[in-house]
Amino acid sequence: MSNPTDDIQARVRSALDAAVEAIGGQPRAGQIEMAEAVANALTDRHHLLVQAGTGTGKSLAYLVPALVHGKKVLVATATLALQRQLVERDLPRIKAALETELKRTISFAVYKGKGNYLCLQKMNASGSDPDGEILLETSALEKDSKKLREWAQKSGSSGDRDDAPEVDRRVWYANSVSGRECVGADDCPFGTQCFSVIAKEKAAKADVVVTNHTLLAIEIVDNHPILPERDAVILDEAHEFMDRTTQAVTEELSASRIERAAKMAKKHLPSKESDAFNKAADELAEAIGDYAEDLKRSGGLAGRLEILPAELEAPIRKVRETSQAVVALINADSDVVDSDSVAERARVKGATNEVTQTAVKMLKPGHTQVLWFDPTFSTFYLAPLAVSSVLRKNLLSGTPVIATSATLSVGKSFDSIAKSIGFLSTTAAEESDEESQPWGVDPSNVQMLDVGSPFDFANQGMLYLPKHLPEPGRDGPAKEALVELGELIEAAGGRTLALFSSWRGVEMADAHLRSVLAELKLPIITQRKGDSVGSLVERFAKEPTSILLGTISLWQGIDVPGPACTLVAIDRIPFPRPDDPVMSARAAEADATGGSGFMQVSLPRAALLLAQGTGRLIRSMDDRGVVAILDSRIVTKRYGSVLLNSMPPFWRTSDGKIIKESLQRLDKEFSQSLK
Repeated sequence: MSNPTDDIQARVRSALDAAVEAIGGQPRAGQIEMAEAVANALTDRHHLLVQAGTGTGKSLAYLVPALVHGKKVLVATATLALQRQLVERDLPRIKAALETELKRTISFAVYKGKGNYLCLQKMNASGSDPDGEILLETSALEKDSKKLREWAQKSGSSGDRDDAPEVDRRVWYANSVSGRECVGADDCPFGTQCFSVIAKEKAAKADVVVTNHTLLAIEIVDNHPILPERDAVILDEAHEFMDRTTQAVTEELSASRIERAAKMAKKHLPSKESDAFNKAADELAEAIGDYAEDLKRSGGLAGRLEILPAELEAPIRKVRETSQAVVALINADSDVVDSDSVAERARVKGATNEVTQTAVKMLKPGHTQVLWFDPTFSTFYLAPLAVSSVLRKNLLSGTPVIATSATLSVGKSFDSIAKSIGFLSTTAAEESDEESQPWGVDPSNVQMLDVGSPFDFANQGMLYLPKHLPEPGRDGPAKEALVELGELIEAAGGRTLALFSSWRGVEMADAHLRSVLAELKLPIITQRKGDSVGSLVERFAKEPTSILLGTISLWQGIDVPGPACTLVAIDRIPFPRPDDPVMSARAAEADATGGSGFMQVSLPRAALLLAQGTGRLIRSMDDRGVVAILDSRIVTKRYGSVLLNSMPPFWRTSDGKIIKESLQRLDKEFSQSLK
């Protein structure tokens, strides 16, 4: 009699072979090991934390066993690039082969938050909306608005922002709504045509639904269904999930957000209540402006606040009271039957409710919350100190979760990431609560696995660790580090991705390199605030001797195989900034409870980001090159070994002469191959 588990494993291996053949790939030991582990997790209903190094082919390693099992899976990614890779490349390429292998039809869909789809009701409403009034100010916005409307009316239009013609973001916001402001399909005259509803209905029927970390995080924290039901959740790029969850549930209180809600109330609900709300909004806007100016004049730093500043308590309390009165008025009036009015009031209620809830929380921030003010945007923020307990309760107890990434371990241990997502308890209270919970899936029932990478890092790459450089200071890279960077780039003939932990570092490197490399005429591509990462990387890949200088957004997800990137230079160990309110609060909490904020919070964060940055070098079996870390602390400090053990196992040296000679040989070889 055959063993069901053995039967599933055999079917997974056969289907994986078919999928790999369909994309023109080769069998990989790590991919097979991961696929079998995913199959076991789905069969036995346990969680899996799996580190799959670059080149493993992890998307097939989780998609194939899920489809073989016939499980409905939700795949959540951190980046739009991976989301597109899954729905535009991976799934379409393996669909036919797996349908033949499994003898059934396979379907997949993508689903995003409501704000990513056009709202037909808002676009076609008879009256003007406060969001849309700005569109009348310039002819360019009016042209964009017309272009968007024409696209929405085309047969087969998805209404999805990523498919839409490029328009000013203000035009998009004027024609879309958030989930809280949506009237709902049942009460909307466009309910049967709603782009968001159609996308969700398609997703509900699909075998594989691809979404983003943010939408999943909002569903988990609010404990309210947004996404389709599923049998399992796959968290790809899982090293980012805790941060994305924190960002998704961070509350914001700004004058502009409150004024928008107040204007909506006055426009659609003229009354003494809306007049009072507008007055309170104006008073708070003035109070926030005064606070920001006082902070600037006194030389005070933005950062964490234990409590709200005293001068803002009364204005925020007034906003809370008047916004509550507006919501109560809407709830009490059930005589409205006109569909446009119903939708308008739903938007007013949603926007006003959001203000009310945020004001309530800001007035009484608990010890588990982090409150801070950002003078750049004149905005107060409130974030949870930790999200692991809510993830443990609302995500990990429901269905099996497969969490994967190329970088999950810190110093060869999974403990840090496992605790942050909730697989491991972090407090005695959580442990004592375990027995009383009626778990559907036990959060602590998790397998942790590292399947390695098919790349031969020790032979394909070198890690340069110059000991002679001074430790980096707060004012950006040291002059000696910039000189070293220039010499390395000259030896490599360009072909460099230089990663910096601050905009100041990018600016300093740009000025230095344009001076010392002027005669070589190497193209220098420098990231500026607001630049599209995709277009920067595309240009870098197309110009084989170019140099790309950038900051945090370029440390992850950049895939440039081949000779265009033979040197990855990193200016410093990417520890969290001391003024980062959430990270500093988490570190302080660890210190206060007898642990080490540095070892438990700052070092793991730096290790994962450093591993991501160094992972930009080797992207294919044929890639060769050098990673240079221009921060001597990695070899002079005791914690350096943790960082080094978190990175790919490159051949290491502190001898700059060896490194520069190697880069010169590679440059010569690549230059000759182009002739």
